[in-house]
Amino acid sequence: MFYASDGGTIALDWLMSSDVKGASCTNDATRENDKAPILIVIPGLTSDSGSAYVKHLVDKMAKHGWNVVVSNHRGLGGISITSDCFYSAGWTEDLRKVIDHIHCQYPEAPLYAVGTSIGANILVKYLGEDGVNCLLAGAAAVCSPWDLLICDRFINRRLVQKLYDKVLTVGLQGYAQLHESILSRLTDWDGVKKSRSVRDFDNHATRILGKFETVDAYYRRSSCVNFVGNVSVPLLCISAMDDPVCTKEAIPWDECRANENIILAVTQHGGHLAYYEGMSADSMWWVRAVDEFFDVLQSSPLRNKRKKVEGPSLSIPLDSSIDQGPYVNVSEDGMVTAVGNIQEDFIAEGECNEDVDHIKKDEDAILHEERSDLLTEKTQSKVDLNQPLDQNLNDLAAPVRRQMNQLLRLSRNSIWLLAYIAIVTTWPLVGPALLPFLKRKFKSFIPSALRR
Repeated sequence: MFYASDGGTIALDWLMSSDVKGASCTNDATRENDKAPILIVIPGLTSDSGSAYVKHLVDKMAKHGWNVVVSNHRGLGGISITSDCFYSAGWTEDLRKVIDHIHCQYPEAPLYAVGTSIGANILVKYLGEDGVNCLLAGAAAVCSPWDLLICDRFINRRLVQKLYDKVLTVGLQGYAQLHESILSRLTDWDGVKKSRSVRDFDNHATRILGKFETVDAYYRRSSCVNFVGNVSVPLLCISAMDDPVCTKEAIPWDECRANENIILAVTQHGGHLAYYEGMSADSMWWVRAVDEFFDVLQSSPLRNKRKKVEGPSLSIPLDSSIDQGPYVNVSEDGMVTAVGNIQEDFIAEGECNEDVDHIKKDEDAILHEERSDLLTEKTQSKVDLNQPLDQNLNDLAAPVRRQMNQLLRLSRNSIWLLAYIAIVTTWPLVGPALLPFLKRKFKSFIPSALRR
C-alpha cells in the first residue's frame, strides 16, 4: 500500500523475479537484489493487477528477470477510496508520487514504466510534464488514445465503436457502484446511474471531480498529445491502425517524428491491446516488443542520460505524415527494426516528380504552340483584309476549335466518370422522390399491371 498526502490509498502489487523462479521470499527479500531493474505498470481504464493482459505482461517480464510492480488506480486493486480524490485520464500526480516512492526505496535500481490505454496517456503526459527531471530510464506506451477529444468523436461514429463505448460505460458504472458512498456525495449520482456513454459518465462524474468547466475542456487538458514534444527519455509508442477505441486519427505523427527520444511503431492490425499470437492466442506481440525494447535500453550505456529536445516540437518544417507512418518495420517474426526503404521512397517520389515535370512541360509546349498559332492567325487576318469574311472567321475559329477538341479529349473520360458517380451516389435519395413524378409523366405508356 502507498498512502498519498491527501489521504488516498494506492495498491502497489509486486511480483519479484525471484518469486517466479520459485525462490523463497521474505519481507527483506526484495533488498537482496536492489539493483535489478524495476518495471512499473499503469493499467488502462477500470483495469487493475487482476486483468488478464496485465497478468500476462507481469508474468512475462518477471520471468525475464524484472521486478514488476502494478500501480493500480485509486479504488482498484481491491482497496477502497479513502479520500475525495479520484483518478482520471490526465491525473499524473499519483504516478509521480509512486515513482518517487519506489526510487527512494531502491535508489540504485533503474526504473522503467509501461502504460496501456488510459494508462499510456497518463504515462506520456507525466513524461512530458517532468521532462529532463523524470526519474525513469525508459518507457513504453501501448494503444494510447493520444487525443481524448478526437477519440470521443470517434467512439460515437459507428456501431462497433458504440458497442465498445457501452462496454466501457458499464465498467465505469461498476467502478462507481463500488464507491457509491463517496461518489454519490461528490457527483451527480442520478446522472452517473443513467449514463449511456463514457462522455455521459465524464459529464456527471469525472468533470465534476476534476473541477473542469466542460467535458471537452477535460479532454483537451488531459490529452497527452500536448506533452509529446517535451518527452526526454526513450519512449516506445505502439498503436494499431485498426484500433476500435483509440483511433489512428489521433496519433501525433509529426510530434513523434520531431522528438528523437520517441519511437512510434504503428501496425496495420492489432486491435486494442490485443496483438494475439499463435493458434491458441496464448501470447501477445506487444508484450514481446516491450520486453525487447527494455532489454536493449537496459544494456545501453546511455540509459541514464536525458536528452531534452531543443525548441518547440513543431518548429521544424515537416510534411504531413498521416500517409507515411509507421517509422519502424514490423517483420513476420515480430521484430521491430528501423525503416529500410526510406531512400527508395525518396527515389520513387523523385521519379514521380520528374514525370509530373515532363507532363507540365508538354502541356506548356502545347499551350505555347496554340497561342503562337492563334497570334499568327490573328496577324494574318489583319493583314489579308481583302479575303472573304467567312474565310477570316473560319481561320480565327480554327485554333479555338482545336483547343476545345483537345480539352474534350482530355476530360471526356473524367466527365463520364463524374456523371456515373453522381448517378450512383444520389439515386438512393433522388430515385424515390422522382418515382411519383415519372409515374404521372409516363402514365399513358405504363401498363396498368405495373402501375399497381
